[in-house]
Amino acid sequence: MNEQILINVTPQETRVAIMELGAVQELHMERSSNRGLVGNIYLGRVGRVLPGMQSAFIEIGLARAAFLHVADIWASNKNVEQKPIEKILHEGQTLVVQVIKDPIGSKGARLSTQISIAGRLLVYLPGDQHIGISQRIEDEVEREHLREKLHQLMPEGEAGGFIVRTVAETASDEELKSDIEYLIKLWRGISETSKTAPPQMLLYQDLDLSLRVLRDLVTKETERIIVDSRETHGRMTEFAERYMRSSLSILEHYTGERPLFDLFAAEDEIERALERRVDLKSGGYVIIDQTEALTTVDVNTGAFVSGRSFDDTIFKTNLEATQAIARQLRLRNLGGIIIVDFIDMDTDEHKSAVLSEFNKALSRDRTRITVNGFTQLGLVEMTRKRTRESLAHVLCESCPTCARRGEIKSAQTVCYEILREIMRSARQFDAKEFRILASQTVIDRFLDEESQGMTMLEDFIKKPISLSVETSYTQEQYDVILV
Repeated sequence: MNEQILINVTPQETRVAIMELGAVQELHMERSSNRGLVGNIYLGRVGRVLPGMQSAFIEIGLARAAFLHVADIWASNKNVEQKPIEKILHEGQTLVVQVIKDPIGSKGARLSTQISIAGRLLVYLPGDQHIGISQRIEDEVEREHLREKLHQLMPEGEAGGFIVRTVAETASDEELKSDIEYLIKLWRGISETSKTAPPQMLLYQDLDLSLRVLRDLVTKETERIIVDSRETHGRMTEFAERYMRSSLSILEHYTGERPLFDLFAAEDEIERALERRVDLKSGGYVIIDQTEALTTVDVNTGAFVSGRSFDDTIFKTNLEATQAIARQLRLRNLGGIIIVDFIDMDTDEHKSAVLSEFNKALSRDRTRITVNGFTQLGLVEMTRKRTRESLAHVLCESCPTCARRGEIKSAQTVCYEILREIMRSARQFDAKEFRILASQTVIDRFLDEESQGMTMLEDFIKKPISLSVETSYTQEQYDVILV
């Protein structure tokens, strides 16, 4: 699919753009001051057990306590009924836990006691005996062959299980054996450290983003990996030589004068990924709104008019929107509940075709997605697994002007608030004059459209009102000064 991976590195952050057919499909960012926690292993301490929620807050050294649900506490025998959490954990107890979800918004990190350590070809499960195969390996004969191979390569008397990753499908026995030995040795070191470590200690940290690219994001379709940092290129080369020699030939160091993300128009894509509106080539558009509870996607025909009929226009717009929406979900890393409001279609044939095309477009996403189809209201309900913050949450912060509302009061509304404030003050205080300090837009409105209302108030309270522009004030900010 002509896939290229761009890696831009500065001392403050690493950015990765996955390109397909010349367009950015996926963005990953990691800041040195705020690295992701997923995969990290800690010696946690139970801070509080909540029997009513069958959960516990675990202290792992972060600003907010992490969250452990009883379903994420590993049991050696899955046939035995899970005990209530109050019979498993108690306050002050220490246990080895792993982060499975980063802190998102006001929620703390999500934890599990079932440890998994990812290698290049395999994922090691120290507390499990199961050998699983990636769902992307669909051939049943190949799946069984890989399962048998793993059983044969496991060291004699060694406990633990593995998940075979997709990239292991073409791996040699020697490569698989090397990955097995590396992961078992790594876990032994973690396990030994945990016996003497103080509570809340970080026992293991996952690879940084540049090395996770090689481990997790490179596929058979990847043609080039372009890195603009000599030091990072060197570390990636060293990692590739040890664990994945097949990637060495496609790893490049970019030395051009023009910034790498500018050269491939990735900077422009990042800017557009922060906007609500996504324009379609036909003239239609999609509106994406992200809230705390869910994400809504609304499809509109806009200026697009098909030559045949209005139904045909709607159908073609919806078909085009399926591709754009699937790409935006990956690009913006939108997770959780997602509601898509396609333009209403009259025929079941059109609905089935749009849903089929949507599922096809979503199949390229490496994150787990569930699509529930059209509801009675004509909406498509879906979920996309959320493991890290969305692009907007990484790059943006709450607007101080609108106080998270996504909109601000109009200048007219603020003018009326100020007039009411002056009326209240005039009843309480005997001032000689009232001075309004406000933004330029509010003052301009007082001098124009609201000048009559201000004059009427002056006559009513029998006190003069003066105006003064405060350039540092937002449109909603103002002060009424008693002189």
